Amino acid sequence: MGTTDIATPPANSWEHVAMPTIHISGYKFRFYSSDIFEPPRVHVIKGEKAAKIWLQPVSIQNNHGYNAAELNRILKLTIKHQSRLLEAWNDYFSQ
Repeated sequence: MGTTDIATPPANSWEHVAMPTIHISGYKFRFYSSDIFEPPRVHVIKGEKAAKIWLQPVSIQNNHGYNAAELNRILKLTIKHQSRLLEAWNDYFSQ
């Protein structure tokens, strides 16, 4: 079973401001301030691999390094946590 938590970087970290991150089952689900003009999406990062996933509907926008099995797992995790990810997106961009 995976774990989920919202990362809390040091107060002086630029990551705290620019990249809200939710950890789910070893993956970093992150969005960037520059994503504001795009439909809701997350960047899913693990090591050197990254994928961009739309949240409504859940689908792959692009992939760099994940194999088919990993992408399938990421899509399942995104669907499972979709409401939480959308809530985080809306909270961040409504500020």
